[in-house]
Amino acid sequence: MATRLVQINVKAQDDSALGRFWAEVLGWGVDSEGPRVTNLEPLGFAYPDPSAVCIDIVAGPEVKTVKNRVHLDLATTSNAHQKELVARLIDLGATLADVGQGDVPWTVMADPEGNEFCVLEPRAIYQDTGPIAAVVVDCTDPREMARFWGAAMDWTVHEVTDDQASMRSAQGVGPYLEFVRTSDTKSVWNRVHLDVGPYLGDDPEAEEARLRALGATDPGIDQSTLSWTVLADPEGNEFCLLSPR
Repeated sequence: MATRLVQINVKAQDDSALGRFWAEVLGWGVDSEGPRVTNLEPLGFAYPDPSAVCIDIVAGPEVKTVKNRVHLDLATTSNAHQKELVARLIDLGATLADVGQGDVPWTVMADPEGNEFCVLEPRAIYQDTGPIAAVVVDCTDPREMARFWGAAMDWTVHEVTDDQASMRSAQGVGPYLEFVRTSDTKSVWNRVHLDVGPYLGDDPEAEEARLRALGATDPGIDQSTLSWTVLADPEGNEFCLLSPR
């Protein structure tokens, strides 16, 4: 058994407005599976597919108070493209952000609700990922995160060091999932989190048990009305185990 990253979940004060922003940024389509939920995926996309990690934006009352521990890195093809993209993002409502990055070749920005993301300088490794180069997770121990997520999913681990680790679909398509060492520790419920999905025909209860055996824990919330399961990785980052598809 195995699972794979299928989407990221973003909490928002206004899911429709934030969805329109990200759809413009990525050139993706917008849909809604129900009230207060906006779904984004590439045009013509057949969910789930490793060529893209989709985005679900869900309205919620929580107000952003700290830097998100999960963010997106956007890919560019040239220095000119990076500059043009930053300018277009500002026109769409993004702002430049300072998270203590110092003098770096990428540009740190925030979307209209303050969610941090990066516009990367051109890097050869990301030239075939699509508009999202990587989904990045802050952590204190990249090696432990690579151990857990490398066993949890059927993605390929590409790099593991004390400072960072990276994974990608075994099919060699879509964005990377990266874990970057930071000095900050998790203090609040993550407004952005990973959603993973088993394959069609897999047993959800068996998959949950397998993830728990690898080190996933119960986040301590009432899940009696949910059709999915909320777990936490070894550093306490919440993630959702969706129904097999």
